[in-house]
Amino acid sequence: MALLQHKYIVNYEEQQAAFEDFLRNFKSSATENEDALEDLRLDGDGTSDEYDFMDDMEEEADGARTRRRGGATRSKTKYMNMLQDVANRVKSQVLIDLDDLQQYENNLDEDGTSLHLVSSIEKNAAHYIEILSRAVDSILPQPDRDVTFKDDMVDFLISQRSTWNEAVRQQQEANMDDAPESLFPPELTRRYTLNFKPITPSGSSDEKGAKAMAVRQVRGEHLGHLITIRGIATRVSDVKPSVLVNAYSCDRCGHEVFQPVTTKQFTPLIECTSQDCQNNNAKGQLFLSTRASKFLPFQEIKIQEMADQVPVGHIPRQLTVHCHGALVRQVNPGDVIDIAGIFLPIPYTGFKAIKAGLLTDTYLEAQNVRQHKKAYDNMVLAPTTISRMAELEQSGQLYEYLSRSIAPEIFGHLDVKKALLLQLIGGVTKEMGDGMRIRGDINVCLMGDPGVAKSQLLKYITKVAPRGVYTTGRGSSGVGLTAAVMRDPVTDEMVLEGGALVLADNGTCCIDEFDKMDDSDRTAIHEVMEQQTISISKAGITTTLNARTSILAAANPLYGRYNPRISPVENINLPAALLSRFDVLFLILDLPSRDADEELARHVTHVHIHNAHPEPQGGGLIFSPNEVRQWVARARSFRPVVPKQVSDYVVGAYVRLRQQQKRDEAGNKTFTHTSARTLLGVLRLSQALARLRFAEEVITDDVDEALRLVEVSKASLYDDRRDRRGDHSASTKIFNLVRGMRESGAAATGEGRGELDMRRVRERVLAKGFTTQQLEACLNEYADLDIWQTAAEGTRLVFIEADDADMDDDDF
Repeated sequence: MALLQHKYIVNYEEQQAAFEDFLRNFKSSATENEDALEDLRLDGDGTSDEYDFMDDMEEEADGARTRRRGGATRSKTKYMNMLQDVANRVKSQVLIDLDDLQQYENNLDEDGTSLHLVSSIEKNAAHYIEILSRAVDSILPQPDRDVTFKDDMVDFLISQRSTWNEAVRQQQEANMDDAPESLFPPELTRRYTLNFKPITPSGSSDEKGAKAMAVRQVRGEHLGHLITIRGIATRVSDVKPSVLVNAYSCDRCGHEVFQPVTTKQFTPLIECTSQDCQNNNAKGQLFLSTRASKFLPFQEIKIQEMADQVPVGHIPRQLTVHCHGALVRQVNPGDVIDIAGIFLPIPYTGFKAIKAGLLTDTYLEAQNVRQHKKAYDNMVLAPTTISRMAELEQSGQLYEYLSRSIAPEIFGHLDVKKALLLQLIGGVTKEMGDGMRIRGDINVCLMGDPGVAKSQLLKYITKVAPRGVYTTGRGSSGVGLTAAVMRDPVTDEMVLEGGALVLADNGTCCIDEFDKMDDSDRTAIHEVMEQQTISISKAGITTTLNARTSILAAANPLYGRYNPRISPVENINLPAALLSRFDVLFLILDLPSRDADEELARHVTHVHIHNAHPEPQGGGLIFSPNEVRQWVARARSFRPVVPKQVSDYVVGAYVRLRQQQKRDEAGNKTFTHTSARTLLGVLRLSQALARLRFAEEVITDDVDEALRLVEVSKASLYDDRRDRRGDHSASTKIFNLVRGMRESGAAATGEGRGELDMRRVRERVLAKGFTTQQLEACLNEYADLDIWQTAAEGTRLVFIEADDADMDDDDF
């Protein structure tokens, strides 16, 4: 006895007619605004770098965005403009926004007509792609521009097939018996791929408002439905041509036979099925005609659950995603994406079916891809954001505001946050004429006691950076950081699967517990940090992979906490070859101090009580991570250069750093070696500071701040060894700050090693929050002690040290 069947009555003809009316007459509210703003360029001549990427993102920002081409007048119907671009060979994708269709359907419901268009598509998306494609074919306009030389051959085949279709229709109407056996399939003549953009919950376009599921939340009830899944792309295959329609030609009758391919595997035709061969019993042999066949670009993507979606004790689940047509090459390994697609089964065939038994596999047929963290070059800055940037740029406090916005819930570490901000911005990467490459990415190492929030800083940078990868030293192997050789399940070839450093290409790789890595695994990072490449020679594959990433490492001293009784080199316990590759290395020590501990406790309790960071002292702004990313995106569009006078200043500062290195080695105080890499690090920090000012040239103040950051990374160590009792008076802090400026060469006049420019000293001290009275009191106090004295009517500050000249001349 057969089971009772319930058929859901759907009138596909009425729905197709409604789709045609929707495509022909729909006007969105944003169309008029886009038509008015699309030719607007805020920089006048359109040559400024920060607006170049707005043109590239026009189509991706909204599938319905249209352009004016050639000055022709375009209608305000959204989808007719899109179809006209398809007819003109400008676009190859028709993206149907279900928000627009919902708006159109609501207007129909007011008239008493309910066709359930959106719900039908969401529940049976694969079938409605064909229905909407037929609607597009019926209303597709004629091209209104001349065919270019690139389209000659394809357009000739299309016109030939269209003529053949028309002749077949006429012959069928005249004489049904003598009519040819078949028309050209519509898949062969379509020059577009049709995709759906899922409906936004509550009509909100906010990123957090999108209803995306985890991979483990997908159930059997979702088969055939249009769903959205959030995950991270772990593997992206090469783009291969996937056959859509196979064309054969008969060697006897000359007829063309077309075979639409709808499954993953198919059996090619061998004998001709035309009427002539069947009447003559000729059994003509068919030969594949690649020129007349149609192929679509195909790419397979593996997405994995996000770390916060995996329950305790479980491993992340994966899902296979198939991309066709315009959706290929939109995802790179490491991207966090929301993929909307059709959840479909894919049964095993052949020997795999025998092995699998009753099991089947599932995949997601991609319809729309949305990046969570777009690359810097792909960000579109809103006009309100640009005007706000201009206002804050004039205030001169942008450097302080943005550095405070780096992990504002974490107390203190102002200089560390400034270094992390400059790492996000980076220097300028230079390509020489002979192929040599000088990196612009800045590498930072945070070495410190436990409990100083190193890991939290790394997590924040991973969240802000567009391609941020977080890993730990003990849980990472050399292969996991670089690349592993494996067999591709799609092509069955030996391929390389990139590790953490490859996934963080053009981003930031945060490595926690850096000191707990094995030495053999740590050597894999040496080439990445300086050359920014990964050389692989495994399983017959010899190649070089790009790893243009900034390294942010966090490590603990050798014995857990810093031991002041042994030398700094023994505390750090990292090889000198690795330390020299870090542009900035911070030693963060947890020293007990009543005032600092009280402020830290108040800050931590405020965060726990209010679940938010406290307001900054003295006013100021705190930017969200998304706003910080926009500031960094605009800053990275500049490429500042170093003028001649600044380069001379940098040369003098480097010479002074080398002399200071010599004196530190004599006093057994050094823990890093000053080399040419230190000079390059100062230049990168200076260029990042110039980018932050939205300037095209580096100035001496940028160099001074870069030298100060390099020197302040050692200040905590020196202060700890010199003053264990902890004098934290204002005069002592100002004196340590000024002495650090002298040792780093910042604010130097160039006339002598011990002379500082009082104007720069005053600016630096006041920027640190001290008052003019405290500065004057410090100057007078240490002048009475014959530590320094003012000269040139108070414009120079000269240190008095009698043994400097002798120490410089000593030659051991």
